[in-house]
Amino acid sequence: MRFEEFTTRFVQQTGKKEGPISPVMINSASFGYGNSETGEGIFDGSVKKPLYARMGNPTSGQLEQILASMDGGVGAVAASSGMGATAMATLSLLRAGDEIISIGGLFGGTYSYFSETLSRFGIKTRFFDVDEFDAIEEAINTATKIIFLESVGNPNMRLPDIKRIAEIASRHGVALIVDNTITPLSVAPLSLGADIVVYSTTKIITGNASALGGAVVFRALNEGEDKFKTDRYRDVHPFVQKMGAMALIANAKKRALRDFGMSANGFGSYLTMLGLETLPLRLDRIVGSVERVAKALHERGMKVNHPSLPHHPHHERYLQQFANGCGTLITIDLGNKEAAFEFLNRSKLMTITANIGDSRTLGLHMASTIYRDFDESTREFLGITPGLVRISIGLENPEEIIKDFLQAAHI
Repeated sequence: MRFEEFTTRFVQQTGKKEGPISPVMINSASFGYGNSETGEGIFDGSVKKPLYARMGNPTSGQLEQILASMDGGVGAVAASSGMGATAMATLSLLRAGDEIISIGGLFGGTYSYFSETLSRFGIKTRFFDVDEFDAIEEAINTATKIIFLESVGNPNMRLPDIKRIAEIASRHGVALIVDNTITPLSVAPLSLGADIVVYSTTKIITGNASALGGAVVFRALNEGEDKFKTDRYRDVHPFVQKMGAMALIANAKKRALRDFGMSANGFGSYLTMLGLETLPLRLDRIVGSVERVAKALHERGMKVNHPSLPHHPHHERYLQQFANGCGTLITIDLGNKEAAFEFLNRSKLMTITANIGDSRTLGLHMASTIYRDFDESTREFLGITPGLVRISIGLENPEEIIKDFLQAAHI
């Protein structure tokens, strides 16, 4: 079992030995301080009690501790959604005139956020393929604040060399943010040199479509030299002086969570923790099923895209750097929209939806849904072909999935 170390940790961290065994759900929007002196201490940070639900919730606080422990971070901040987490991680560092370098395939919402929304506020994003290492390094300038990548391209299934990109980011003193939504436990971005990790916990972490949520995990700042202590990140310096190693968390809470309000709710965090308890077991099964399904469909002549297959351009990288798999996704190119629709509609197992990482197998035609408003050149860059179907493999018997897909494709 690939994720055995987490099976004990997660259930022990969510449960209690005395009192309520299930995590305590606190859904209050506000909290009483008791007296004015305590209120003052809460606001200046010297008293560690809840301030107001927009700034955090005790149930979400427990989830944050588990997620930080999972990734080896100094702390985490829960968010209302995966896009809320991405917005928190980026907006807490950016100002007008700054630049982002975005690498690899991107979830459509993230691409739109970078290319359309942030550009309206004077923030420029440069987009590169995962293997354009020289071009990426050449693009870094004094305005570059963030290098952003997904641990696995969604949905182009291209794999970045995270460690090599982290070395480029470190060499130039630029923050590296990794969206690890598809590969919790499988990939540990902070240990590979990332500074910040973002998640849509809605996906495989919760695993059952019950709770919208996100999270940002931060590394600790170093005692001596640190990229966040340089002039490039001068906006973070007030928090460095006050909070030391925890500066990025304080910066995110004050510069994003407080002012933009992408806050998690207690009930959502409670449901997410229930999902976390079984994440190692679910992910281990699904990763094995993904490889099995991809291989079987490829051998039957279907145009499958997954790095476990020998013909994939990043197959060797998959074997060397993704020993624990690369999540729940595969894609199949059916050639055109009509064939893709027929495949999806004929399947008896798939649920047609925009979600991924569920206990059930999910499917979606990309060009007519998430990427429908993108121009042809952008679709080509992101790997969106007319017949592309993205599939998120679930917990069903893999042989049943294979059988269902073959009949859906008339094979």
